[in-house]
Amino acid sequence: MNPTLVAGPNAGLGTWPARRARISPDGVALSDPRRSLTYAELADRVSRYAGALRRLGVGPGDRVAYVGVNAVEVFETFFATWLLGAIAVPLNHRLSGPEIRFMLDDSGASVLVHSADTDALVAGVVDPALGARPAALRHVVAVHGGGDRLDYEAEIAAGPEVEAEPAVSLDDPALILYTSGTTGRPKGAVLSHGNLTWNTVNFLAHVDVLSTDRALCIAPLFHCVGLGQVTLPTLFKGGSVEVLPKADPGVVLERISEGRITGFSAVPTMLQMMCEHPGWADADLSSLTLVQYGGSPVQERVAREWLDRGVRLIQGYGMTEASPGVSMSTHDGTTAHPTAVGVPHFFTDVAQLRDGRPEVPGGEPAELVVRGPHVFAGYWNLPAETANSLVDGQWFRTGDVLRFDDDGWATVVDRVKDMYISGGENVYPAEVEAVAVQLDAVAECAVVGVADPRWGEVGVAYVQVREGSDLTEAALRAHLGSGLARYKVPKYVEFVAELPRNATGKIRRVDLRRRAADEHPIERVAAGPRPEGAS
Repeated sequence: MNPTLVAGPNAGLGTWPARRARISPDGVALSDPRRSLTYAELADRVSRYAGALRRLGVGPGDRVAYVGVNAVEVFETFFATWLLGAIAVPLNHRLSGPEIRFMLDDSGASVLVHSADTDALVAGVVDPALGARPAALRHVVAVHGGGDRLDYEAEIAAGPEVEAEPAVSLDDPALILYTSGTTGRPKGAVLSHGNLTWNTVNFLAHVDVLSTDRALCIAPLFHCVGLGQVTLPTLFKGGSVEVLPKADPGVVLERISEGRITGFSAVPTMLQMMCEHPGWADADLSSLTLVQYGGSPVQERVAREWLDRGVRLIQGYGMTEASPGVSMSTHDGTTAHPTAVGVPHFFTDVAQLRDGRPEVPGGEPAELVVRGPHVFAGYWNLPAETANSLVDGQWFRTGDVLRFDDDGWATVVDRVKDMYISGGENVYPAEVEAVAVQLDAVAECAVVGVADPRWGEVGVAYVQVREGSDLTEAALRAHLGSGLARYKVPKYVEFVAELPRNATGKIRRVDLRRRAADEHPIERVAAGPRPEGAS
Protein backbone atom coordinates (compact mmCIF):
# COMPACT_ATOMS: atom_id res chain seq x y z
CA MET A 1 0.00 0.00 0.00
CA ASN A 2 1.66 3.18 -1.21
CA PRO A 3 -0.62 6.21 -0.72
CA THR A 4 0.46 9.15 -2.87
CA LEU A 5 0.10 12.83 -2.12
CA VAL A 6 -1.42 14.38 -5.21
CA ALA A 7 -1.25 18.09 -5.95
CA GLY A 8 -4.28 19.90 -7.34
CA PRO A 9 -4.47 20.45 -11.12
CA ASN A 10 -3.44 24.08 -10.85
CA ALA A 11 -0.87 23.74 -8.09
CA GLY A 12 2.02 26.17 -8.55
CA LEU A 13 0.34 28.10 -11.39
CA GLY A 14 -0.05 31.80 -10.73
CA THR A 15 -1.88 32.51 -7.49
CA TRP A 16 -3.74 29.18 -7.34
CA PRO A 17 -2.99 27.52 -3.99
CA ALA A 18 -1.55 24.02 -3.90
CA ARG A 19 -4.18 21.55 -2.69
CA ARG A 20 -3.11 18.20 -1.41
CA ALA A 21 -5.15 15.15 -0.59
CA ARG A 22 -5.05 14.10 3.02
CA ILE A 23 -4.52 10.41 2.23
CA SER A 24 -1.44 9.55 4.24
CA PRO A 25 0.33 6.36 5.37
CA ASP A 26 0.54 7.92 8.84
CA GLY A 27 -3.20 8.52 9.10
CA VAL A 28 -5.25 6.21 11.31
CA ALA A 29 -7.11 3.71 9.15
CA LEU A 30 -8.80 1.46 11.70
CA SER A 31 -9.29 1.38 15.43
CA ASP A 32 -11.27 -0.57 18.01
CA PRO A 33 -11.33 -0.49 21.83
CA ARG A 34 -8.00 -2.37 21.96
CA ARG A 35 -5.81 -0.74 19.34
CA SER A 36 -5.47 1.42 16.25
CA LEU A 37 -3.58 1.00 12.99
CA THR A 38 -2.27 3.57 10.55
CA TYR A 39 -2.56 2.84 6.86
CA ALA A 40 1.13 1.92 6.75
CA GLU A 41 0.78 -0.45 9.73
CA LEU A 42 -2.33 -1.98 8.22
CA ALA A 43 -0.55 -2.56 4.90
CA ASP A 44 2.38 -4.27 6.65
CA ARG A 45 0.17 -6.54 8.77
CA VAL A 46 -2.08 -7.46 5.85
CA SER A 47 0.93 -8.43 3.73
CA ARG A 48 2.30 -10.67 6.50
CA TYR A 49 -1.16 -12.07 7.22
CA ALA A 50 -1.56 -12.95 3.54
CA GLY A 51 1.83 -14.68 3.69
CA ALA A 52 0.65 -16.69 6.69
CA LEU A 53 -2.56 -17.72 4.91
CA ARG A 54 -0.55 -18.74 1.85
CA ARG A 55 1.68 -20.82 4.13
CA LEU A 56 -1.53 -22.50 5.41
CA GLY A 57 -2.43 -23.45 1.86
CA VAL A 58 -4.77 -20.61 0.89
CA GLY A 59 -4.67 -19.58 -2.76
CA PRO A 60 -6.89 -17.94 -5.38
CA GLY A 61 -10.52 -18.99 -5.04
CA ASP A 62 -10.09 -20.63 -1.62
CA ARG A 63 -12.42 -19.60 1.20
CA VAL A 64 -11.39 -18.08 4.52
CA ALA A 65 -14.14 -17.78 7.14
CA TYR A 66 -14.30 -15.42 10.11
CA VAL A 67 -16.68 -15.55 13.06
CA GLY A 68 -16.67 -13.00 15.86
CA VAL A 69 -17.80 -9.52 16.84
CA ASN A 70 -16.70 -6.44 14.93
CA ALA A 71 -12.97 -5.81 15.34
CA VAL A 72 -9.90 -4.67 13.43
CA GLU A 73 -9.08 -8.36 12.86
CA VAL A 74 -12.15 -8.75 10.66
CA PHE A 75 -10.84 -6.13 8.24
CA GLU A 76 -7.35 -7.61 8.34
CA THR A 77 -8.83 -10.99 7.43
CA PHE A 78 -10.80 -9.49 4.55
CA PHE A 79 -7.83 -7.62 3.10
CA ALA A 80 -5.32 -10.47 3.51
CA THR A 81 -7.74 -12.93 1.94
CA TRP A 82 -8.38 -10.62 -1.01
CA LEU A 83 -4.66 -10.00 -1.47
CA LEU A 84 -4.35 -13.72 -2.30
CA GLY A 85 -7.34 -13.74 -4.64
CA ALA A 86 -9.22 -15.87 -2.08
CA ILE A 87 -12.80 -15.39 -0.88
CA ALA A 88 -13.77 -14.09 2.58
CA VAL A 89 -16.73 -15.70 4.34
CA PRO A 90 -17.83 -13.64 7.36
CA LEU A 91 -20.24 -15.60 9.57
CA ASN A 92 -22.91 -14.39 11.95
CA HIS A 93 -21.66 -15.00 15.50
CA ARG A 94 -25.27 -14.96 16.72
CA LEU A 95 -26.05 -18.21 14.92
CA SER A 96 -26.14 -21.65 16.46
CA GLY A 97 -23.48 -24.34 16.02
CA PRO A 98 -25.47 -26.32 13.42
CA GLU A 99 -26.03 -23.15 11.37
CA ILE A 100 -22.32 -22.26 11.42
CA ARG A 101 -21.34 -25.83 10.55
CA PHE A 102 -23.68 -25.81 7.56
CA MET A 103 -22.13 -22.59 6.20
CA LEU A 104 -18.59 -23.88 6.65
CA ASP A 105 -19.50 -27.08 4.84
CA ASP A 106 -21.41 -25.25 2.12
CA SER A 107 -18.66 -22.71 1.44
CA GLY A 108 -15.88 -25.28 1.72
CA ALA A 109 -13.81 -22.91 3.87
CA SER A 110 -10.33 -24.29 4.51
CA VAL A 111 -9.44 -21.78 7.25
CA LEU A 112 -11.63 -20.50 10.09
CA VAL A 113 -10.53 -17.45 12.07
CA HIS A 114 -12.41 -16.61 15.25
CA SER A 115 -12.30 -14.24 18.21
CA ALA A 116 -12.46 -15.08 21.92
CA ASP A 117 -16.17 -14.32 22.20
CA THR A 118 -16.96 -17.30 19.96
CA ASP A 119 -14.81 -19.91 21.74
CA ALA A 120 -17.76 -22.02 22.83
CA LEU A 121 -19.52 -21.69 19.48
CA VAL A 122 -16.43 -22.74 17.51
CA ALA A 123 -15.72 -25.61 19.90
CA GLY A 124 -19.13 -27.03 19.12
CA VAL A 125 -18.42 -26.78 15.41
CA VAL A 126 -14.88 -28.18 15.15
CA ASP A 127 -14.87 -30.70 18.03
CA PRO A 128 -15.52 -34.14 16.45
CA ALA A 129 -17.11 -35.30 19.70
CA LEU A 130 -19.86 -32.71 19.28
CA GLY A 131 -20.54 -33.25 15.61
CA ALA A 132 -18.87 -33.89 12.27
CA ARG A 133 -16.07 -31.40 11.65
CA PRO A 134 -16.56 -29.51 8.34
CA ALA A 135 -14.89 -31.63 5.68
CA ALA A 136 -12.79 -28.93 3.97
CA LEU A 137 -11.67 -27.16 7.16
CA ARG A 138 -7.92 -27.62 7.66
CA HIS A 139 -6.91 -24.87 10.07
CA VAL A 140 -8.54 -22.93 12.92
CA VAL A 141 -6.88 -19.65 13.91
CA ALA A 142 -7.79 -18.03 17.23
CA VAL A 143 -7.29 -14.28 17.63
CA HIS A 144 -6.37 -14.84 21.27
CA GLY A 145 -4.44 -18.08 20.70
CA GLY A 146 -4.32 -21.00 23.09
CA GLY A 147 -5.38 -24.63 23.06
CA ASP A 148 -4.97 -26.62 19.90
CA ARG A 149 -5.64 -23.65 17.64
CA LEU A 150 -3.16 -21.52 15.77
CA ASP A 151 -2.39 -18.14 17.32
CA TYR A 152 -3.45 -15.18 15.18
CA GLU A 153 -0.63 -12.80 16.14
CA ALA A 154 2.02 -15.52 15.95
CA GLU A 155 0.92 -16.44 12.44
CA ILE A 156 1.09 -12.81 11.28
CA ALA A 157 4.50 -12.33 12.88
CA ALA A 158 5.83 -15.43 11.12
CA GLY A 159 4.46 -14.23 7.79
CA PRO A 160 6.30 -14.07 5.50
CA GLU A 161 5.38 -10.80 3.81
CA VAL A 162 3.78 -11.40 0.43
CA GLU A 163 5.90 -10.13 -2.43
CA ALA A 164 4.29 -11.72 -5.49
CA GLU A 165 0.54 -11.12 -5.41
CA PRO A 166 -1.72 -13.03 -7.80
CA ALA A 167 -3.66 -10.99 -10.34
CA VAL A 168 -7.18 -10.25 -9.09
CA SER A 169 -9.81 -8.89 -11.49
CA LEU A 170 -13.02 -7.01 -10.78
CA ASP A 171 -14.97 -10.11 -11.81
CA ASP A 172 -13.26 -12.35 -9.24
CA PRO A 173 -15.35 -13.26 -6.17
CA ALA A 174 -14.47 -11.43 -2.96
CA LEU A 175 -17.20 -12.32 -0.44
CA ILE A 176 -19.75 -14.99 0.30
CA LEU A 177 -22.46 -13.48 2.49
CA TYR A 178 -25.08 -15.89 3.76
CA THR A 179 -28.71 -14.87 3.73
CA SER A 180 -31.56 -16.91 5.12
CA GLY A 181 -33.02 -19.15 2.44
CA THR A 182 -36.69 -19.20 1.52
CA THR A 183 -36.58 -23.00 1.54
CA GLY A 184 -35.20 -23.20 5.08
CA ARG A 185 -31.49 -23.36 4.16
CA PRO A 186 -29.19 -20.32 4.07
CA LYS A 187 -27.74 -19.41 0.68
CA GLY A 188 -24.47 -17.63 0.00
CA ALA A 189 -24.60 -14.49 -2.12
CA VAL A 190 -21.30 -14.12 -4.00
CA LEU A 191 -20.07 -10.54 -4.31
CA SER A 192 -17.17 -9.76 -6.60
CA HIS A 193 -14.43 -7.16 -6.19
CA GLY A 194 -16.25 -5.18 -8.87
CA ASN A 195 -19.52 -5.33 -6.94
CA LEU A 196 -17.87 -3.85 -3.84
CA THR A 197 -15.98 -1.25 -5.88
CA TRP A 198 -19.02 -0.01 -7.77
CA ASN A 199 -21.09 0.10 -4.58
CA THR A 200 -18.39 2.35 -3.11
CA VAL A 201 -18.43 4.56 -6.21
CA ASN A 202 -22.23 4.79 -6.02
CA PHE A 203 -22.05 5.80 -2.36
CA LEU A 204 -19.43 8.47 -3.02
CA ALA A 205 -21.47 9.85 -5.91
CA HIS A 206 -24.48 10.16 -3.63
CA VAL A 207 -22.93 11.71 -0.51
CA ASP A 208 -19.72 13.56 0.32
CA VAL A 209 -17.04 11.59 2.14
CA LEU A 210 -13.76 13.27 3.10
CA SER A 211 -10.33 12.03 4.06
CA THR A 212 -10.81 13.86 7.36
CA ASP A 213 -13.98 11.91 8.20
CA ARG A 214 -14.19 9.65 11.21
CA ALA A 215 -16.76 6.92 10.66
CA LEU A 216 -18.18 4.59 13.28
CA CYS A 217 -18.70 0.97 12.23
CA ILE A 218 -21.51 -0.44 14.37
CA ALA A 219 -23.42 -2.53 11.81
CA PRO A 220 -22.16 -6.14 11.94
CA LEU A 221 -19.51 -7.01 9.38
CA PHE A 222 -21.24 -10.27 8.46
CA HIS A 223 -23.87 -7.98 6.91
CA CYS A 224 -23.20 -6.15 3.67
CA VAL A 225 -24.26 -2.85 5.26
CA GLY A 226 -21.48 -3.03 7.84
CA LEU A 227 -18.85 -3.20 5.12
CA GLY A 228 -20.38 -1.50 2.08
CA GLN A 229 -22.14 1.52 3.54
CA VAL A 230 -20.01 4.31 5.05
CA THR A 231 -17.12 1.98 6.02
CA LEU A 232 -15.46 1.08 2.69
CA PRO A 233 -16.18 4.53 1.20
CA THR A 234 -14.44 6.15 4.19
CA LEU A 235 -11.40 3.89 3.85
CA PHE A 236 -11.37 4.50 0.09
CA LYS A 237 -11.03 8.23 0.77
CA GLY A 238 -8.33 7.76 3.40
CA GLY A 239 -10.53 8.53 6.39
CA SER A 240 -10.59 6.74 9.73
CA VAL A 241 -13.00 3.98 10.78
CA GLU A 242 -13.60 3.18 14.45
CA VAL A 243 -14.99 -0.31 14.97
CA LEU A 244 -17.30 -1.16 17.86
CA PRO A 245 -17.73 -4.80 18.94
CA LYS A 246 -21.30 -4.24 20.07
CA ALA A 247 -23.97 -1.75 19.10
CA ASP A 248 -24.59 -0.51 22.63
CA PRO A 249 -26.55 2.79 22.42
CA GLY A 250 -24.73 4.35 25.38
CA VAL A 251 -21.31 3.46 23.99
CA VAL A 252 -22.24 4.72 20.54
CA LEU A 253 -23.35 8.08 21.95
CA GLU A 254 -20.16 8.29 23.98
CA ARG A 255 -17.94 7.56 20.99
CA ILE A 256 -19.77 10.08 18.79
CA SER A 257 -19.14 12.76 21.41
CA GLU A 258 -15.56 11.90 22.34
CA GLY A 259 -14.36 10.68 18.95
CA ARG A 260 -15.93 13.53 16.96
CA ILE A 261 -17.57 10.96 14.71
CA THR A 262 -18.81 12.33 11.40
CA GLY A 263 -20.99 9.44 10.21
CA PHE A 264 -22.34 5.94 10.70
CA SER A 265 -24.93 3.53 9.36
CA ALA A 266 -27.53 1.80 11.55
CA VAL A 267 -30.91 0.11 11.65
CA PRO A 268 -33.90 2.10 12.97
CA THR A 269 -33.91 0.04 16.19
CA MET A 270 -30.49 1.43 17.11
CA LEU A 271 -31.55 5.01 16.33
CA GLN A 272 -34.53 4.53 18.63
CA MET A 273 -32.46 3.03 21.44
CA MET A 274 -30.03 5.92 21.23
CA CYS A 275 -32.63 8.66 21.49
CA GLU A 276 -34.30 6.83 24.40
CA HIS A 277 -31.00 6.33 26.26
CA PRO A 278 -30.34 8.41 29.42
CA GLY A 279 -27.21 9.83 27.78
CA TRP A 280 -29.08 11.21 24.78
CA ALA A 281 -29.72 14.69 26.12
CA ASP A 282 -26.07 15.36 27.02
CA ALA A 283 -24.47 13.70 23.97
CA ASP A 284 -22.57 16.04 21.65
CA LEU A 285 -23.78 15.22 18.14
CA SER A 286 -22.43 18.35 16.47
CA SER A 287 -19.75 16.49 14.49
CA LEU A 288 -22.26 14.26 12.66
CA THR A 289 -22.73 14.97 8.96
CA LEU A 290 -24.11 11.60 7.83
CA VAL A 291 -26.44 9.20 9.63
CA GLN A 292 -27.76 6.60 7.24
CA TYR A 293 -30.33 3.97 8.15
CA GLY A 294 -32.13 1.19 6.36
CA GLY A 295 -33.83 -2.16 6.74
CA SER A 296 -37.19 -0.65 7.66
CA PRO A 297 -38.71 2.83 8.03
CA VAL A 298 -37.84 4.81 11.12
CA GLN A 299 -40.72 5.81 13.38
CA GLU A 300 -41.74 9.45 12.98
CA ARG A 301 -41.17 10.29 16.64
CA VAL A 302 -37.65 8.86 16.45
CA ALA A 303 -36.85 10.86 13.33
CA ARG A 304 -38.17 13.97 15.07
CA GLU A 305 -35.86 13.39 18.05
CA TRP A 306 -32.84 13.38 15.72
CA LEU A 307 -34.08 16.35 13.71
CA ASP A 308 -34.56 18.33 16.91
CA ARG A 309 -30.88 17.71 17.67
CA GLY A 310 -29.88 19.11 14.30
CA VAL A 311 -29.12 15.71 12.72
CA ARG A 312 -30.83 14.82 9.45
CA LEU A 313 -31.28 11.14 8.76
CA ILE A 314 -30.83 9.63 5.32
CA GLN A 315 -32.76 6.47 4.52
CA GLY A 316 -31.23 3.91 2.21
CA TYR A 317 -32.66 0.87 0.49
CA GLY A 318 -30.87 -2.21 -0.73
CA MET A 319 -30.09 -5.86 -0.19
CA THR A 320 -27.10 -8.17 0.11
CA GLU A 321 -27.31 -9.12 -3.55
CA ALA A 322 -26.78 -5.47 -4.53
CA SER A 323 -23.70 -4.98 -2.32
CA PRO A 324 -26.07 -3.49 -0.86
CA GLY A 325 -27.02 -0.03 -2.14
CA VAL A 326 -29.91 0.46 -4.57
CA SER A 327 -31.29 3.86 -3.59
CA MET A 328 -30.85 6.54 -0.97
CA SER A 329 -32.64 9.70 0.06
CA THR A 330 -30.93 13.08 -0.05
CA HIS A 331 -30.68 15.89 2.48
CA ASP A 332 -32.54 18.23 0.15
CA GLY A 333 -35.46 15.91 -0.52
CA THR A 334 -35.98 14.15 2.81
CA THR A 335 -38.34 16.80 4.21
CA ALA A 336 -40.69 16.44 1.25
CA HIS A 337 -40.40 12.64 1.25
CA PRO A 338 -40.10 11.63 4.94
CA THR A 339 -40.88 7.93 4.42
CA ALA A 340 -39.30 7.42 1.00
CA VAL A 341 -36.14 5.41 0.31
CA GLY A 342 -34.89 8.04 -2.12
CA VAL A 343 -33.66 7.84 -5.66
CA PRO A 344 -31.53 5.16 -7.37
CA HIS A 345 -27.77 5.34 -7.07
CA PHE A 346 -25.89 6.70 -10.08
CA PHE A 347 -24.70 3.39 -11.58
CA THR A 348 -27.95 1.54 -10.82
CA ASP A 349 -30.79 0.67 -13.16
CA VAL A 350 -34.22 0.03 -11.66
CA ALA A 351 -37.46 -1.18 -13.20
CA GLN A 352 -40.77 -2.60 -12.06
CA LEU A 353 -41.90 -6.09 -12.95
CA ARG A 354 -45.23 -6.14 -14.79
CA ASP A 355 -46.53 -9.27 -16.47
CA GLY A 356 -43.14 -10.83 -16.04
CA ARG A 357 -41.28 -8.05 -17.87
CA PRO A 358 -39.18 -5.12 -16.55
CA GLU A 359 -40.82 -1.78 -17.28
CA VAL A 360 -39.92 1.85 -16.61
CA PRO A 361 -40.81 2.71 -12.98
CA GLY A 362 -44.05 4.57 -12.40
CA GLY A 363 -47.75 4.07 -12.07
CA GLU A 364 -49.16 1.40 -9.79
CA PRO A 365 -46.84 -0.20 -7.19
CA ALA A 366 -45.07 -3.33 -8.42
CA GLU A 367 -42.09 -5.53 -7.61
CA LEU A 368 -38.75 -3.79 -8.05
CA VAL A 369 -36.02 -5.34 -10.18
CA VAL A 370 -32.50 -3.94 -10.28
CA ARG A 371 -29.33 -4.33 -12.31
CA GLY A 372 -25.91 -2.72 -12.36
CA PRO A 373 -22.21 -3.43 -11.84
CA HIS A 374 -22.80 -3.70 -8.09
CA VAL A 375 -25.41 -6.49 -8.40
CA PHE A 376 -24.12 -9.96 -7.62
CA ALA A 377 -23.47 -12.72 -10.15
CA GLY A 378 -25.32 -15.41 -8.22
CA TYR A 379 -25.63 -17.68 -5.19
CA TRP A 380 -22.81 -20.01 -4.21
CA ASN A 381 -23.31 -23.43 -5.86
CA LEU A 382 -27.03 -22.74 -6.41
CA PRO A 383 -27.55 -22.25 -10.16
CA ALA A 384 -31.28 -22.87 -9.98
CA GLU A 385 -31.76 -20.35 -7.15
CA THR A 386 -29.66 -17.85 -9.11
CA ALA A 387 -31.70 -18.33 -12.27
CA ASN A 388 -34.97 -17.95 -10.37
CA SER A 389 -33.77 -14.68 -8.84
CA LEU A 390 -33.10 -13.06 -12.22
CA VAL A 391 -35.28 -11.82 -15.05
CA ASP A 392 -33.72 -12.02 -18.50
CA GLY A 393 -30.56 -13.17 -16.78
CA GLN A 394 -29.70 -9.66 -15.60
CA TRP A 395 -32.45 -8.05 -13.55
CA PHE A 396 -32.46 -9.13 -9.90
CA ARG A 397 -35.89 -9.63 -8.35
CA THR A 398 -35.89 -7.82 -5.02
CA GLY A 399 -39.15 -9.33 -3.77
CA ASP A 400 -40.19 -5.85 -2.62
CA VAL A 401 -43.14 -3.85 -3.96
CA LEU A 402 -42.25 -0.20 -4.46
CA ARG A 403 -44.14 2.90 -5.54
CA PHE A 404 -42.42 5.63 -7.55
CA ASP A 405 -43.56 9.25 -7.39
CA ASP A 406 -43.48 11.44 -10.46
CA ASP A 407 -40.17 12.95 -9.33
CA GLY A 408 -38.50 9.53 -9.16
CA TRP A 409 -38.53 9.07 -5.39
CA ALA A 410 -39.40 5.55 -4.30
CA THR A 411 -41.32 4.22 -1.31
CA VAL A 412 -41.43 0.60 -0.15
CA VAL A 413 -45.05 -0.54 -0.06
CA ASP A 414 -44.90 -4.22 0.84
CA ARG A 415 -42.82 -7.38 0.52
CA VAL A 416 -43.57 -10.05 -2.01
CA LYS A 417 -41.75 -12.59 0.09
CA ASP A 418 -42.80 -13.62 3.56
CA MET A 419 -39.59 -12.37 5.13
CA TYR A 420 -39.78 -9.95 8.01
CA ILE A 421 -37.03 -7.80 9.53
CA SER A 422 -36.37 -7.91 13.27
CA GLY A 423 -33.85 -5.41 14.60
CA GLY A 424 -32.24 -5.17 11.17
CA GLU A 425 -31.94 -8.97 10.83
CA ASN A 426 -33.76 -10.76 8.01
CA VAL A 427 -35.93 -13.61 9.26
CA TYR A 428 -37.44 -16.08 6.81
CA PRO A 429 -40.45 -17.95 8.23
CA ALA A 430 -39.67 -21.10 6.20
CA GLU A 431 -36.37 -21.49 8.01
CA VAL A 432 -38.03 -21.24 11.43
CA GLU A 433 -40.87 -23.54 10.39
CA ALA A 434 -38.42 -26.15 9.11
CA VAL A 435 -36.83 -26.36 12.57
CA ALA A 436 -40.18 -26.42 14.37
CA VAL A 437 -41.52 -29.41 12.45
CA GLN A 438 -38.44 -31.43 13.36
CA LEU A 439 -40.36 -32.12 16.57
CA ASP A 440 -42.66 -35.11 16.16
CA ALA A 441 -45.27 -33.29 18.23
CA VAL A 442 -45.55 -30.46 15.67
CA ALA A 443 -47.86 -31.26 12.80
CA GLU A 444 -47.48 -27.89 11.10
CA CYS A 445 -46.18 -24.44 11.87
CA ALA A 446 -46.62 -21.06 10.21
CA VAL A 447 -44.66 -17.96 11.23
CA VAL A 448 -45.55 -14.38 10.36
CA GLY A 449 -44.14 -11.03 11.36
CA VAL A 450 -45.96 -8.49 13.49
CA ALA A 451 -45.07 -4.87 14.23
CA ASP A 452 -42.97 -4.24 17.33
CA PRO A 453 -41.99 -0.81 18.75
CA ARG A 454 -38.43 -1.84 19.56
CA TRP A 455 -37.38 -4.36 16.92
CA GLY A 456 -39.50 -3.18 14.00
CA GLU A 457 -41.03 -6.63 13.65
CA VAL A 458 -41.03 -9.83 15.66
CA GLY A 459 -42.29 -13.32 14.91
CA VAL A 460 -45.57 -14.98 15.80
CA ALA A 461 -45.60 -18.76 15.45
CA TYR A 462 -48.92 -20.51 14.92
CA VAL A 463 -48.36 -24.15 15.82
CA GLN A 464 -50.65 -27.07 15.09
CA VAL A 465 -49.70 -30.02 17.31
CA ARG A 466 -50.44 -33.66 16.70
CA GLU A 467 -53.40 -35.21 18.46
CA GLY A 468 -52.51 -36.43 21.92
CA SER A 469 -49.37 -34.33 22.14
CA ASP A 470 -48.50 -32.54 25.40
CA LEU A 471 -45.96 -30.19 23.81
CA THR A 472 -45.44 -27.04 25.87
CA GLU A 473 -44.35 -23.59 24.73
CA ALA A 474 -41.19 -23.92 26.84
CA ALA A 475 -40.24 -27.18 25.14
CA LEU A 476 -40.85 -25.71 21.70
CA ARG A 477 -38.76 -22.64 22.51
CA ALA A 478 -35.94 -24.80 23.80
CA HIS A 479 -35.96 -26.78 20.56
CA LEU A 480 -36.02 -23.68 18.37
CA GLY A 481 -33.25 -22.07 20.42
CA SER A 482 -30.98 -25.09 19.93
CA GLY A 483 -31.11 -24.83 16.16
CA LEU A 484 -31.68 -21.16 15.43
CA ALA A 485 -30.18 -17.80 16.28
CA ARG A 486 -31.98 -16.12 19.15
CA TYR A 487 -33.44 -13.33 17.01
CA LYS A 488 -35.12 -15.93 14.78
CA VAL A 489 -37.06 -17.53 17.64
CA PRO A 490 -40.59 -16.05 17.53
CA LYS A 491 -41.51 -13.71 20.35
CA TYR A 492 -45.04 -15.12 20.47
CA VAL A 493 -46.20 -18.75 20.21
CA GLU A 494 -49.85 -19.61 19.64
CA PHE A 495 -51.14 -23.20 19.63
CA VAL A 496 -54.01 -23.65 17.19
CA ALA A 497 -56.34 -26.51 16.31
CA GLU A 498 -55.70 -25.96 12.61
CA LEU A 499 -54.15 -23.42 10.27
CA PRO A 500 -56.30 -21.41 7.82
CA ARG A 501 -56.05 -22.63 4.23
CA ASN A 502 -57.35 -21.67 0.83
CA ALA A 503 -59.10 -23.93 -1.66
CA THR A 504 -55.82 -25.39 -2.88
CA GLY A 505 -54.66 -26.24 0.64
CA LYS A 506 -52.10 -23.45 0.97
CA ILE A 507 -51.84 -21.66 4.32
CA ARG A 508 -53.50 -18.25 4.23
CA ARG A 509 -50.74 -16.17 5.72
CA VAL A 510 -52.72 -12.99 5.13
CA ASP A 511 -55.27 -14.26 7.68
CA LEU A 512 -52.51 -15.06 10.16
CA ARG A 513 -50.95 -11.62 9.73
CA ARG A 514 -54.30 -10.00 10.40
CA ARG A 515 -54.83 -12.19 13.46
CA ALA A 516 -51.33 -11.47 14.74
CA ALA A 517 -51.88 -7.72 14.40
CA ASP A 518 -55.17 -7.98 16.30
CA GLU A 519 -53.83 -10.20 19.08
CA HIS A 520 -50.50 -8.42 19.49
CA PRO A 521 -51.11 -4.71 18.90
CA ILE A 522 -48.06 -2.49 18.92
CA GLU A 523 -47.37 -0.62 22.14
CA ARG A 524 -44.56 1.54 23.40
CA VAL A 525 -41.75 -0.40 25.10
CA ALA A 526 -38.77 1.19 26.82
CA ALA A 527 -35.41 0.53 25.18
CA GLY A 528 -33.39 -2.26 26.71
CA PRO A 529 -31.91 -5.70 26.10
CA ARG A 530 -33.71 -8.06 23.75
CA PRO A 531 -36.05 -10.13 25.94
CA GLU A 532 -36.00 -13.91 26.03
CA GLY A 533 -37.98 -15.26 23.14
CA ALA A 534 -37.85 -12.03 21.12
CA SER A 535 -37.21 -12.47 17.42
